[in-house]
Amino acid sequence: MHRSAGLRFIIVGLLVLLMTIPVFFVGAIIDSRADYNRLTISSVGHEWGGAQKLSGPVLIIPVEETVTVREKSEVVDPLTGEQKLDAKDRPVFQFKTVTKTLRRAPVYILPDKLDIEIEKTTQERSRGIFTVPVYTSKSDMAFDFPAEDAESVLRGEEVLLWDKAELRINVSSNRALRGETRLLADGRSLAMEPAASDNRWVGGVRAATGDPRAIKAYTLKLGFNGAEAVSFAPVGRETRVVMRSDWPHPEFQGAFLPDTREITDTGFTAEWVIPHLARALPQISREDQDELARNETSFGVGLYRPNDFYQKAYRAARYGVLFIGLTFLTIYLVEGQTKRPTHPVQYILIGLAQSTFFLLMLALSEQVGFALAYLLAGGATVGLVTAFAATALKLGKRTLVVAVLLAVLYGVLYLILRSADYALLAGSILLFAAIAGTMFATRNENWYGEPREGPRRGWFRRAEPKTPDAPAPAS
Repeated sequence: MHRSAGLRFIIVGLLVLLMTIPVFFVGAIIDSRADYNRLTISSVGHEWGGAQKLSGPVLIIPVEETVTVREKSEVVDPLTGEQKLDAKDRPVFQFKTVTKTLRRAPVYILPDKLDIEIEKTTQERSRGIFTVPVYTSKSDMAFDFPAEDAESVLRGEEVLLWDKAELRINVSSNRALRGETRLLADGRSLAMEPAASDNRWVGGVRAATGDPRAIKAYTLKLGFNGAEAVSFAPVGRETRVVMRSDWPHPEFQGAFLPDTREITDTGFTAEWVIPHLARALPQISREDQDELARNETSFGVGLYRPNDFYQKAYRAARYGVLFIGLTFLTIYLVEGQTKRPTHPVQYILIGLAQSTFFLLMLALSEQVGFALAYLLAGGATVGLVTAFAATALKLGKRTLVVAVLLAVLYGVLYLILRSADYALLAGSILLFAAIAGTMFATRNENWYGEPREGPRRGWFRRAEPKTPDAPAPAS
């Protein structure tokens, strides 16, 4: 059985499984570099402003109520200044009726109609060898409030403090606010101030409006920086958002996809129209709906980076064992016709060279870009394995078969990595073709190793039968 082609084939298969170890460690290195890249993107993006989420505007009207209450107080002895005691040494209390004005929960009013138009310009910032896409945005908002309906949610003797009403816009971070910020109420400019929040992940601005019942319409210009994504909360009874950007790879995300969109190589335009029935937010409430609006109904666009080289390197490493196996199989099939078999150590060296390809490709990609890095790493690997097959394995003219197979494999892998949508299909076809080719090439193989005419294949060769000695001549 040690002479059988089947045993040699099994040994080659075990060697392929052994090569999963270096491929695994290469994949771990790729993951580590990808994590470092994500950390850099997050760090630079945070310094630039981070992912921005806008919610509001909301009109906040304070509420107060005048109430009459009975208060219990101690009776103080005017002579001693101490609490007066009765005959049984018990404290003496007195009750009196007082009138107090108390603050109650304010009224929160969301806009009737909210129109937002935003222009987003992107650029790339560098830190070391990494580049981070960031953006600068200018937004124009137009909105109004049904302020006259605020009394519908009052209880008891509560009254609205109309003159102390304020308007608030929430953002993810005040550090991101840049450029012009201007709020107009019927053409009259309102002074804006930073808005304090108990949530450290939410910032914003506010402005005192005076009596909002006299204001018909508001306009707000807001400039801000950001990274990774920008999103909005549809707080209007009818919310319309139009976004224009020069980023050609938008990733629409959140609770709502755009109603219309146009994507070109130079950017995109998208429009959302969200009616009030599509989100569970009351227009007038005694509770702040901002957290619900931000967490449950927000939508927006992320700066998607399609198929970056870390994704490509990781996907390439997942095909590593397949490529090593096909290379081993090719060498197994062609070396059987030679007088010198391929040693397992030589198979391992070839597998290590192919495992290093993925690491070399990633390292070069960080410096010169994916396409050139793939060409350099792939060319070096094909050249190294081909030279090894010609000089160490002594394959002679059959070295060309190994070279052609490797060139085809790395060419197919490049096409797989360039197209994420068809990667599974291409990989499946490649695997099927490899199995079919192996079945065809070994259709006449003697797997059990019975004696047969012709030269043997592989590491173990049948010993040639000895020719019996010729009889000695008669004397």
